Amino acid sequence: MAKFSILTALSRRKSAPDTVNFAGGRAFAQTAKLEFVSILLTTFLEDEFYRTEKQTTARIRELITKVNDPRFVAKAALYARNTHGMRSVSHLVAGELAKSVKGQSWTKHFYAEVVRRPDDVMETLGYYLAVYGRPIPNSLKKGLGAALGRFDEYQLAKYRRDHGVFKLVDAVNLVRPKSSAALSKLVRDELAPAETWETKLTQAGQGEAGGDVAVAKSQAWAELVRERKLGYLALLRNVRNVLTHAPEVAKELCDQLTDERAVRRSLVFPFQFLSAVEVLKQGNLQGADKVMDALNQAIDFSLANVPKFEGNTLIALDSSGSMAGRPQTIGSLFAAVLVKVTGADLMVFSDDARYISLNRRDSTLTAAASIPFAAGGTNFNAIFERANRAYDRIVILSDMQGWIGGGAPVQPFAAYQKRYAVAPLVYSFDLKGNGTLQFPQERVYCLAGWSDRVFEIMQKLDRDPEALVHEVESVPLAD
Repeated sequence: MAKFSILTALSRRKSAPDTVNFAGGRAFAQTAKLEFVSILLTTFLEDEFYRTEKQTTARIRELITKVNDPRFVAKAALYARNTHGMRSVSHLVAGELAKSVKGQSWTKHFYAEVVRRPDDVMETLGYYLAVYGRPIPNSLKKGLGAALGRFDEYQLAKYRRDHGVFKLVDAVNLVRPKSSAALSKLVRDELAPAETWETKLTQAGQGEAGGDVAVAKSQAWAELVRERKLGYLALLRNVRNVLTHAPEVAKELCDQLTDERAVRRSLVFPFQFLSAVEVLKQGNLQGADKVMDALNQAIDFSLANVPKFEGNTLIALDSSGSMAGRPQTIGSLFAAVLVKVTGADLMVFSDDARYISLNRRDSTLTAAASIPFAAGGTNFNAIFERANRAYDRIVILSDMQGWIGGGAPVQPFAAYQKRYAVAPLVYSFDLKGNGTLQFPQERVYCLAGWSDRVFEIMQKLDRDPEALVHEVESVPLAD
């Protein structure tokens, strides 16, 4: 899943907290636009610690109204979908714009541009029909129809969903795009199956007897691994399937995972191994221990893909109770990566804060697992009260639900800067996009969520504090 992040253009005029967060602590309110972008780039429309899926969906709809700038909403959706790979929220926003914006010529171009795969058309239509029913607005039909016309036979065949309730051919019949050879074949059911590894597995699962299906799937997965037909990322995403259906190729799987040249060539980052690691921790899969050892080695190889940061860096990792789950996993791995790559100092904070040391000779996963989580509350003030040297940058990893000491650490941060005569760049990561900020000052950048592009974004901000603002504002939107 693609989680993450964008710079929020902070209000530079605020000197005191003006709202409260979910935990009841004082915080700085984001503008509607900033909160909207933050949610789009961090939510997968699932339940979170402080907010349910329904509440998140309702908040997105509310923010679309509050933003009161449909073109900005559309640009944010395009950025979320096309730059950060966020799918479900882009379908929701497209559906909401189709309902609220009428008679604007740019909307049909937006609907066409927010579609990257044929199934985006189905999901957007499915959302609109489920929430608003018929009739479907003409601009939505035209935009989605134009998008469908871009796809070739292979792409249409790959996402046709013949066994789904809402098929690609149903979407074509609803939006009635201009005819093309590929679409005509789809409607006439004349498309040849797309020759992908997914298709091979689908075909393997179409036997009539259960035993035949199991044997066919086993043979299919074994062949895919032995013949190296899976790219590196596909290999990572299918660790469970390989070990479930073809455990006899575990050695070949490990050999490919630990191919250092493949790791570097794929430019895979440490965070992209997380899903595979979590899969191995969840079940008793044959060969799981050997594959986990391989992943440990591969993650260490991937450190070569992480850019270096000059100067002194402090990582402050929230170890409070609300960080349990994926934020804790991501935060621990991020901390371990930067400690190993750059020699950063590491601090954990909850009710209070303290420095801890990691063994840089440990594997990245071992180092991450050694970071203690104390539960308790969230005290941002303690970070700056306990920091004992001048830092060029401070990276804070949290869900931003500070409340101990009142919440936002305005005075402790100012005191730290004065004590060491320093003005550090602060990267404050909201790992859940909960909608409030802990800092309003200059040189403090609040980023929401997560993705494998995090280091690239930090590099840009190190060089140019306005880099991401420029990037977001420059999203093209045809009239």
